[in-house]
Amino acid sequence: MNSARELLLETARGVASAAQAPSPCISVCRMDAVTGWCEGCFRTLDEIAAWGMMADADKRAVWQALVLRAQQP
Repeated sequence: MNSARELLLETARGVASAAQAPSPCISVCRMDAVTGWCEGCFRTLDEIAAWGMMADADKRAVWQALVLRAQQP
């Protein structure tokens, strides 16, 4: 089974060509106390809370940040 990081990076490859930016949620909802990111989707609590109201362009910007976060050691 892929790790959350691998799943996120795999899904991110298709975001640019998707009609609408998909949610990065994989139903692993645990916040890392050090980074402040969800261990499943790498979003912050603020990003998670705002997701449903975000414009598509803003969701895509979050996706770009998630890829950078997921690539950190």
